[in-house]
Amino acid sequence: MEIFQQQITLRARSRGFHLITEEIEDGLSAIGHWEAGICQVFIQHTSASLTLNENADPTVRMDFETYFNKAVPENDPNYRHDYEGPDDMPAHIKSSLMGVSVTIPIRNGQLALGTWQGIYLCEHRNHGGSRRLLVTAWGN
Repeated sequence: MEIFQQQITLRARSRGFHLITEEIEDGLSAIGHWEAGICQVFIQHTSASLTLNENADPTVRMDFETYFNKAVPENDPNYRHDYEGPDDMPAHIKSSLMGVSVTIPIRNGQLALGTWQGIYLCEHRNHGGSRRLLVTAWGN
């Protein structure tokens, strides 16, 4: 069994749900000879998250943003953690709801995603900045 680990820094993106599958796959050339394995992608932040979902229709990503903005609104007077801006506490909640990692099988040296699946960066801040991912894969 081999273990591979790499940190990937994503460029800053606007608030919303962004496909990052290609950026992750570009960093996985070391697993090209593996028959099978597992890949975990972990985001090292508390105001952004990761998920797997449809990669074909961009309106899915827009609808995700609409839903989460309604479910976790800004400027809630009951939030105590408000000194980093009105989008900060909602970003922490959204990150906890969505999760900070995804696990994907590896088959024949590639991520074994479904036909319409892609990896999303869920940027919950208006100006979140660059984001660091730690990608760990193990297999043979």
